[in-house]
Amino acid sequence: MADLRSNFVGIKSPNPFWLASAPPTDKAYNVIRAFEAGWGGVVWKTLGENPPVVNVNGPRYGAIWGADRRLLGLNNIELITDRDLYTNLREIKQVKRDWPDRAIVVSLMVPCEEESWKNILPLVEETEADGIELNFGCPHGMSERGMGSAVGQVPEYVEMVVRWCKQYTRMPVITKLTPNIADVRKPARAAHAGGTDAVSLINTINSITAVNIDTFAPEPTIDGKGTHGGYCGPAVKPIALNMVAEIARDAQTRGLPISGIGGVTTWRDAVEFMALGAGNVQVCTAAMTYGFHIVQEMITGLSNYMDEKGFASVDEIVGRAVPNVTDWQYLNLNYVTKAKINQDLCISCGRCHIACEDTSHQAITKEVDGKRMFMVMDDECVGCNLCVNVCPVDDCITMEPLPAGALDERTGERVPEHYANWTTHPNNPAAKVSEPAE
Repeated sequence: MADLRSNFVGIKSPNPFWLASAPPTDKAYNVIRAFEAGWGGVVWKTLGENPPVVNVNGPRYGAIWGADRRLLGLNNIELITDRDLYTNLREIKQVKRDWPDRAIVVSLMVPCEEESWKNILPLVEETEADGIELNFGCPHGMSERGMGSAVGQVPEYVEMVVRWCKQYTRMPVITKLTPNIADVRKPARAAHAGGTDAVSLINTINSITAVNIDTFAPEPTIDGKGTHGGYCGPAVKPIALNMVAEIARDAQTRGLPISGIGGVTTWRDAVEFMALGAGNVQVCTAAMTYGFHIVQEMITGLSNYMDEKGFASVDEIVGRAVPNVTDWQYLNLNYVTKAKINQDLCISCGRCHIACEDTSHQAITKEVDGKRMFMVMDDECVGCNLCVNVCPVDDCITMEPLPAGALDERTGERVPEHYANWTTHPNNPAAKVSEPAE
């Protein structure tokens, strides 16, 4: 049976599923119930200096739904904890003593001043928590005060604060990165240079999810006004996966432990994050949508998957996909595929034809011999796979590679046997010219 135990930068937990710093981890009551449900760890909702921040007393979430009302994303305007610092510290200490096998990491956000960090770190260390997470990602409210993403967007500040924390605490330091930046590798490199033990990402994405077209105010609306907030949930997962992969394969940060965050809802999501280099995952929106017991499905699903694949530990998954992530210029331009429609599975809805005809390459018929029928015309198909993605029937349309030497009816040329990419393509004005053999 697969071993789900996790050891992330020395922080041990019975499984790699942690709750992210957010409302679900704001107090002992929640955290205890989460541990009872099976969560391997939590990152306690971000602590700040006393007096505590003041949150709004009205709607705090905007939402994006799918056609079936499934929650795809939340826009959150809540700030860090509004509970007294010392109340939080007492609860952290008690919960850690009662649940010694679970990971408790404390998220922190204080002014970007050395004295502020120097003062709060010993207080957290005294709780016997397993580590700290530096919140350099929050894009609203706190950023306007020079904290959160205001720090995370400046690599020099990231490195500076990380160095302070490594100087003033023995606890492992996890640096939480903002996605609200052009190149996430830069703050990751800065955190690495400052001595961080790990990074976590992504924090929420700066957003306005909706505007009420009757009141003409952003939602959520507070007394007729709205503001930008942090976007999270399944919709941000593709962005998070890309940023995790960028750090995992960057020459300067390769090997830096990563805690993956962003839309993790199922065990499959967790495996994808780990395959791209994350040592564990943090979850928020899924717990807020479905409750704490969703972790049981994640644990069971991951365990079954690992048994099926023959993985003995989660470490065997971590980073397995990283070698297969490359830049576009290195993709094989001699790899040719064509779409194939399984007529036994086709329900004749016509969505493939409409998508291809109106927005792609006009490569799918709508009738054959006067009868409604959808077939791929190989002489027009470029292998883009749009039809696969719009088809409502699983495996009805598949992408089939042409073997080397086969005729590509679209180009009239044979599929080459050798690999070739854009760096050497004759259409590339910057193509590398091979030196003549001597």
